[in-house]
Amino acid sequence: MHLKEIEALEKQYVLQTYGRNDIALVSGKGARLYDSEGKEYIDLTSGIGVNCLGYQHPQLTDAICDQVQHLMHCSNLFYSEPMTLVAKELVESTGMSRVFFSNSGAEANEGMIKAARKYSFDHYGKDRYKIVTLRQSFHGRTMTTLMATGQDKFHQYFYPFPEGFDYGQPNDFDEWKTHIDEHVCAVIMEMIQGEGGVVPLDPSFVQQVSAYCKERDILVCVDEVQTGIGRTGTLFCYEQYGIQPDIVSMAKGLGGGIPIGAILFSEKCADTLQVGQHGSTFGGNLLACRSAQTVLSIVNQPSFLKDVKEKGEYFREQLRSLHSLAIHDVRGLGLMIGVGVDPDKRSDYVKQLQEKGVLLLTAGQDTLRILPPLIITKEEIDQAIACMKEVLQ
Repeated sequence: MHLKEIEALEKQYVLQTYGRNDIALVSGKGARLYDSEGKEYIDLTSGIGVNCLGYQHPQLTDAICDQVQHLMHCSNLFYSEPMTLVAKELVESTGMSRVFFSNSGAEANEGMIKAARKYSFDHYGKDRYKIVTLRQSFHGRTMTTLMATGQDKFHQYFYPFPEGFDYGQPNDFDEWKTHIDEHVCAVIMEMIQGEGGVVPLDPSFVQQVSAYCKERDILVCVDEVQTGIGRTGTLFCYEQYGIQPDIVSMAKGLGGGIPIGAILFSEKCADTLQVGQHGSTFGGNLLACRSAQTVLSIVNQPSFLKDVKEKGEYFREQLRSLHSLAIHDVRGLGLMIGVGVDPDKRSDYVKQLQEKGVLLLTAGQDTLRILPPLIITKEEIDQAIACMKEVLQ
């Protein structure tokens, strides 16, 4: 089908909750995508950080096809080899204790919130329930994770919202402390605020918050939905901040394109949720876990992670070397990069880059967000930079 045919059907039959670009993608190879009209693009989006191994990766494709021919799903009332192997890899790579599997980042964060409140209820009773997140954070679009999100624009329309959340100022420890009282059971942080504008937290702030919470048995929860699975050059971004969380959520890149989320629990929290207290029909299904098992076998290698760091540093250096008045900031870690531009011109930049065959994202108020497949080559980075130079200068 051609683009106009697809657009017409979408507008007639699909709920209009997305502002879509005028492109219908139909195939991909490596870090490149192809649309319904045959045009090629260098992909700097990876499905908003999902397709970490790009497209048609032979090991991932073979593993998925093999699993489809055996069994894609069974009830969680039965054991599953792929699930246990993914859990083993995650636990042994992090020093955590146990894993729960879900289907998305929002579900993983919901489970993290439930577990934090259950831990506090078990140890301190029902009055220790409040969770402090950060301003400009983003944690999902369910009712609870919307309220956990520290952006006022998300707290509209859907009243009444769940209670029990407060929001501290990132990178201001003294201000953050004013939100801690006897009702707080946990804090949630993204090491890099992705939807908030690709803004890395200051390591000293993160370490102060972590130490303060550990002294008071307030759980330190880290949202790694966008930053995890090698995106920043380590398996999880918190590794670069020198802390050991109590609970970690993840999703996006874990399945390499197959929906999956997960929650890692430290030994302290490993027995908090008991039989019947949390679950998911599709969570940890064989197909998703076989995909995650393959992704981890590739991404969670020192040489691969080193390569991500090096390519990220190279990409940021090239962006800074543009010396464009249109760019006022370049930030990020690994292959999670934010480019600050004039907010009034940002949508035009995105459109012009699409016309030149480069796909990228936006975030926050003034940011071009770059989340390419982790397997992108330096040659493809150079091609993208050349197009960006033409547009931004």
